[in-house]
Amino acid sequence: LSPTGGSNRGRLVMRGIHSVIIDEADNILIDEAVTPLIISQTLPGDSFAQCCRIACDLAGSLRAGIDYLIDYKHSEITLKNEGKSAIGRHSHRLPPTWRSLDRRNELVRQALVAECFFERDKHYVVTEDGVEIVDEFTGRILPGRTWKQGLHQAIEAKEGLEVTDPTETLASMSFQRFFRSFARISGVSGTARESAHELWRIYRLAVVCIPTHRPVDRTIEKPLVFSTLAEKYAAVVSEIREKHAAGRPVLVGTRTVEASELLSGLLTVEGLTHSVLNAVRHKEEAEIISHAGEAGRITIATNMAGRGTDIKLPSEVQARGGLHVIVVEHNLSPRIDRQLVGRSARQGEPGSARFYLCLEDELFRRFLRPFAKRRVRRAVQWHTPGYVGYACSACRKAQRTAETLGAQQREAVLKMDTWLEEHLSFTRSESR
Repeated sequence: LSPTGGSNRGRLVMRGIHSVIIDEADNILIDEAVTPLIISQTLPGDSFAQCCRIACDLAGSLRAGIDYLIDYKHSEITLKNEGKSAIGRHSHRLPPTWRSLDRRNELVRQALVAECFFERDKHYVVTEDGVEIVDEFTGRILPGRTWKQGLHQAIEAKEGLEVTDPTETLASMSFQRFFRSFARISGVSGTARESAHELWRIYRLAVVCIPTHRPVDRTIEKPLVFSTLAEKYAAVVSEIREKHAAGRPVLVGTRTVEASELLSGLLTVEGLTHSVLNAVRHKEEAEIISHAGEAGRITIATNMAGRGTDIKLPSEVQARGGLHVIVVEHNLSPRIDRQLVGRSARQGEPGSARFYLCLEDELFRRFLRPFAKRRVRRAVQWHTPGYVGYACSACRKAQRTAETLGAQQREAVLKMDTWLEEHLSFTRSESR
């Protein structure tokens, strides 16, 4: 009803959650699938803030491998008996309500998770607004989002910031469950093909590949493999200098804010003028991207760089080979790599790209088994014939492992959503 008491039925333009078209569908339906939509309220937590600071101090006094175990693959911390005993000896420092065995151990475990698995300028940035989460897949800040179960407060304590009040979840629903509520769902994406099986299994969405408007004129140059980060960054700077001297624009893609700032520092030392685009320096994104295709232009960016935007190339740049993309580090999903490479050679224009691999990259450290790491390291250090292909094969295997773990997490959330629908749904008849 309208405020005047009349009917607005004739002005209705939406039918609730009936139809939806999703831009960057693979990012929303796959990468963000288990992100919860939460309705919460803030709880006063003076004692909890004190507990977080104390837990941070206690976590710093514990020894990895002796007091606790680190599972980098699954990002989990397991407290050993020695660690639990050490926490117990200092439990008198905690307020009475937080001294119980389970509560004090969980507080310290969360502090260890914050210390071991969450890196500043990678998973989050610290701004005037406090700790802000960075989207791993796009490199953008997620304003207003916080980690749950005290993790956000643990990170604030780790950074020496004012600890915010905890929140209580009143209602929660995953993106996955929300979009499955629509009667009709569709979307568009340039990199949905790799996730076709999961999109059909979860959402009953078929992927239709549409040919490019013009033939793709992109050259993927031979990947380069290094043992250490120092060697890799030196080679990246050398290639940037070479392409810059040839008058070609260069887009350098990094996974983290930290890596983009490190590379920026190296280019500054070399006297190479460049622009940086990341979660901290994002206000000039449109301006930076609008000039990224100019001759000799160097742009360092996280995955956020001009998603869905064509980087315009002048005629003289096209004649020199177009935009050159350097992928400094492989992402956990090859879809994200393809999105970055796709910044070049758009609309039939020429372009090129090169991947860099390093045995100290997160992908190798977290998702490659120890014996495989040793074999790849020997092959790279001794320059065994075919070592580049062997390292690339190991990289693809590590990416498959990372994607499998992500799919398992989404499958677990799907099973929980299904269970909730089956056991908590109900109907009600009303007398007319």
